Amino acid sequence: MIDQALMEILACPKCKGEIHYNDSKNGLVCDRCKLEYPIRDDIPVMLIDEAAAINA
Repeated sequence: MIDQALMEILACPKCKGEIHYNDSKNGLVCDRCKLEYPIRDDIPVMLIDEAAAINA
């Protein structure tokens, strides 16, 4: 899991909006952009090109 202090400063790189964990806690979701950023080896990959579109 990502440190809480880091979670408080992370933002969606596309819209700069808030992000949160997905249900399985293996990705970070931006509801505004409908994107999910992966977490690999406990490191969030906050690159728009690496994000997956979600249907939420």
